[in-house]
Amino acid sequence: MGFIAMIVTVVVLVHYYLWRRLVRDTTTPGRARVALTAVLLGLAALIIVMRAGERLSWGHLLAWPGYLWLAVMFYLFVFLVVLEIPRALALLTVRRAGRRAPEPEREPERVAVPASTGSAAAGSTGSADVRDARDASGHPGAAREPGAAGVPDAEGDAAGARGPGGAPVGRRLFIGRTVAAVAGVGALAAVGGGVRTALGDPVIETAGVGLPRLDPRLSGLRLAVVSDIHLGPLTGVGHTERIVRMINSLEADVVAIVGDLVDGTVAELGPQARPLRSLESRYGSYFVTGNHEYYTANGPGEWIEELRQLGVRPLQNERVEIAHAGAVLDLAGVNDVSGGPASGASGGPDFERALGGRDRSRSTILLAHQPVQATEAARYGVDLQLSGHTHGGQMAPFNLLVSLQQPIVSGFGQVGGTRVYVTRGAGFWGPPVRVGAPPEITLLELRA
Repeated sequence: MGFIAMIVTVVVLVHYYLWRRLVRDTTTPGRARVALTAVLLGLAALIIVMRAGERLSWGHLLAWPGYLWLAVMFYLFVFLVVLEIPRALALLTVRRAGRRAPEPEREPERVAVPASTGSAAAGSTGSADVRDARDASGHPGAAREPGAAGVPDAEGDAAGARGPGGAPVGRRLFIGRTVAAVAGVGALAAVGGGVRTALGDPVIETAGVGLPRLDPRLSGLRLAVVSDIHLGPLTGVGHTERIVRMINSLEADVVAIVGDLVDGTVAELGPQARPLRSLESRYGSYFVTGNHEYYTANGPGEWIEELRQLGVRPLQNERVEIAHAGAVLDLAGVNDVSGGPASGASGGPDFERALGGRDRSRSTILLAHQPVQATEAARYGVDLQLSGHTHGGQMAPFNLLVSLQQPIVSGFGQVGGTRVYVTRGAGFWGPPVRVGAPPEITLLELRA
């Protein structure tokens, strides 16, 4: 309940901010403002209902529109926050310019008055006199001043009308609409490009990695690394088939699936996972749990069994020996930290069970979903940890926030004496959008 309350609070606050900048600042009171307010309220409700109904039979119907709006909402927020400073400077400039401008000299309005006849016409030429128009108090020019009610001023608004910032209403609306237009174009461009990237082919990243204790006979051993496939309501079997096809094209010796494979149960997503049966490698395919396996309705256990049936071996706080060219490499895997404090195969990470008692003269590669687990891996002398989880930030500038929680956002890094490689993942979570962090499949070649 606490997590749901936090989501609702964030959604409400962000939409209120969007209303102020996109509706209140761009419209005057009237039908347009009411209509735009109703639309924004509906979009906010869409996100809340979508999240609440994710595990219901009809929840997938709201997934596409809900997640796309979530992405647009995020980038509208980002662009508007960035534009706050230029917006404030523009309003300040307009306000100061209005204060410095001198009051214009107003000529009295002059109207034609017919010449009097009879005795009152004495001295008259018989033509119309031009006289000052006077109001009831006798003051000239008081009846029709520019800016009076019904008389437009130079800005096209009632004279003297001011917005909340003190700027003339016409100029305030212009600034508000300009800011909204820039933010709207920026957000739509970011999301449009991000959707194309997220739904497109993953990038193949290749890299060599030197391990100090690697037996020279193991040099050239190749590992295909993939993570965060995130089978779910927005993906289909084609998503899995493409990933399997691309991995097989690499002709790797070992395939490592580093967590967050699914966002649902076997009953919901089993057909999407079946192409994993076709994975090809010399020494097998291996899997460790990510946090999302623990978020599914039935937990990770059913997926562990399903993957075994598909020919993918789960490493649950355990290790295997990879024998190649007469040498041996230890390949270990630990459960994700979301498994809780319990030890053993079904609980959280148990580094002692996975790494204790091994021959430390041999190189060890550890599969662990989250980069933060490298701190413990370094204590056990792991040479290389392969991780995912971060998505590389998925939607910039989220990468800046990820770095506050994880030691490495993407690519290579070092934690203690352990080298770490973090893949950006081959799928997406939430919005089908990737900005600044394209999906990837990695081919690592070991070097002595």
